[in-house]
Amino acid sequence: MTETVQDVVLPEGHPVWIYFQEKELIESLLKELKSVNPLIDLPKYTNIFNQLLTIEKRFARKENQLFPFLEKKGWTGPSQGMWSFHDNLREQFRLIQYYLKMNNSEKIETNTTFLVDGIYRLMGVEESVLFPNALSLLTQSDWIEMRKGEEEIGWMLSEMPPPFPAAEYIHPSEDFTVRELPFTLENKSHFDEGYMTVEQVNLLFRTMPVDLTYVDENDRVIFYNRGEERVFPRSAGIIGREVKFCHPPKSVGTVLKILEEFRKGTQNESSFWINYKDRLIYIRYFAVRDANKNYKGVIEMSQDITDIKKIEGEKRLLDWE
Repeated sequence: MTETVQDVVLPEGHPVWIYFQEKELIESLLKELKSVNPLIDLPKYTNIFNQLLTIEKRFARKENQLFPFLEKKGWTGPSQGMWSFHDNLREQFRLIQYYLKMNNSEKIETNTTFLVDGIYRLMGVEESVLFPNALSLLTQSDWIEMRKGEEEIGWMLSEMPPPFPAAEYIHPSEDFTVRELPFTLENKSHFDEGYMTVEQVNLLFRTMPVDLTYVDENDRVIFYNRGEERVFPRSAGIIGREVKFCHPPKSVGTVLKILEEFRKGTQNESSFWINYKDRLIYIRYFAVRDANKNYKGVIEMSQDITDIKKIEGEKRLLDWE
């Protein structure tokens, strides 16, 4: 099965092909949502609404994968204008979630119209402007690399999309791929205190219960840790990206102010805490400096502290049993 965007035939598994598969699902959900009267059948409405909430994965893929590749080609418009569009829809989702908790069916009915119309407008811009221009600007290798990063974020679809490009069988006698051996005695590095292999360093960062992102002195993202349960979505597309494009437009000014003060040496730390998906998130920024106090970038650390805030008294015994 293929999809066509202005006479461009897309193979299965292509990132834009996946966006169109999701579009069919979204249109079906929107149709269902509009057909349900929350005043009469609120449980059914809630079920459909929760399915539609998975559109966040679509937003996250665009913001963390598609937009960074377009930025590298000099097109920064989507990173600003369309991201703001995403945030407006997120606010509309949050508003309806609030009214669902309050069982305010009349408000739900009113705001559903705004949500549905907004999503249709967004998909219209995607199909008429975003996707055609992206297909014109980006190369086959760009799309292949983008697809790899998308797997970290996920899709709205119930099943994983087919691979892209399509997997080709290679007979072992013709497979000359150079592979790194799983063992070595010469890959340990010396840190301030102790020695670790690259694998051990990666395991350390994956296991830490915090999200870390390192932005260098040139304001470009050079690292993030790939934990099991991240607070905010990240994918490989952000590596090398200017940090100002990695945040919603409404918060970019604050981020740039932090970088400015860190670079001048007037500040070394900044902290925020927000409510996100019914969880309390603690976000901290730390200036990175070398031994001579030269600015080397900033570390952004995000942590879900919802359960930590509930801790009282002491716990000295193991309670696994």
